Amino acid sequence: MARRYDSRTTIFSPEGRLYQIEYAMEAISHAGTVLGVLAKDGVVLAAEKKVTGKLLDLSGEGGYGGSGEKIFLLNSNVIGGVAGLTSDANSLVNYARTAAQQHLLSYNEDIPVELLAQRLCDMKQGYTQYGGLRPFGVSLLYAGYDPHYQFQLYHSDPSGNYSGWKATCIGANNGTAQSLLKQEYKDDILVKDAIALVLKVMSKTMDSTTLGSEKLEFAVLTLDESTKQPKAKIYKPSEIDALLRAEGLAKTDGDTEMKSA
Repeated sequence: MARRYDSRTTIFSPEGRLYQIEYAMEAISHAGTVLGVLAKDGVVLAAEKKVTGKLLDLSGEGGYGGSGEKIFLLNSNVIGGVAGLTSDANSLVNYARTAAQQHLLSYNEDIPVELLAQRLCDMKQGYTQYGGLRPFGVSLLYAGYDPHYQFQLYHSDPSGNYSGWKATCIGANNGTAQSLLKQEYKDDILVKDAIALVLKVMSKTMDSTTLGSEKLEFAVLTLDESTKQPKAKIYKPSEIDALLRAEGLAKTDGDTEMKSA
């Protein structure tokens, strides 16, 4: 008897595949690019925002709870970047924040980065196993710090798998970005060089011909020099534009199609 393997989240096909997970991962491959680079003294995250219309209000300052839709503060020591369905991402971000606070309450210390990734992946895996559920249509990059393993960068996908990376990319054009990162990345890279590398790769992989704060989110996790505690900085639009100008990647007057349209 024929079965519709592609419509059942819990049934393996004869080749041993779960099609719903593959569909979710395919959806993510069309989402806005998210890029992470691990440096000796921090982690850098950048994400492409899909601007769907010129009437969208992009005046919010973004960051910890403003207009940002791709980069979120999960805990004081972990930033998350998401590619895929934003609604699914919001659910996972709330779950991650709750898990981090429960760990802080129980052990009086920030949750280790890998443990937080594991907690989310356990839930993601459950959604591939039980009837009536579909996998989360979102992949996450976790940029974090803990005292034992210092700065770390993890990636998790809808299947519940996760892995650690020195530099990686999810979303659209991730193949091109991975190729560029393989050529340019160095193990002893510092945050200031990682920022330049991330912006360079984003400028070559984003669908847009120009980089601007209306199409880009940016965050850096470093250690505070005085307290030696992790310090997350999610850039405001004005700071992103200043960063792009400093790297020589800011759009020129002739490129202001969003404003002149």
